[in-house]
Amino acid sequence: MASVGKELPACPVEATLTLISDKWKVLILRDLMPGTKRFGELKKSLGSVSQKVLTAQLREMEQSGLLVRTVYPEVPPRVEYTLTELGQSLKPILDALQNWGEAYKAKAGERATV
Repeated sequence: MASVGKELPACPVEATLTLISDKWKVLILRDLMPGTKRFGELKKSLGSVSQKVLTAQLREMEQSGLLVRTVYPEVPPRVEYTLTELGQSLKPILDALQNWGEAYKAKAGERATV
């Protein structure tokens, strides 16, 4: 399930980072955890990401098996992105990142007021 043309590293931590190491990929995962989103919704939520970069990240995540892209034969075409079971399985990792970030921000706030 690695990206096309790439072999995953032997180290499990490195393998995980290979799949989600980009800032945008983690934020895409965050935004898709609650459910399906359209391209425009993701772009708006992520803010400063370019359309080209977002498209590339979504394609890589699809190739890795983290999400599924559904194109509806409408005019204009409607494209939706949904996490796969594999993508959903990253929720505990994202939760841990959020918890750590909140704790770090609280500690950094304490240091700033000292």
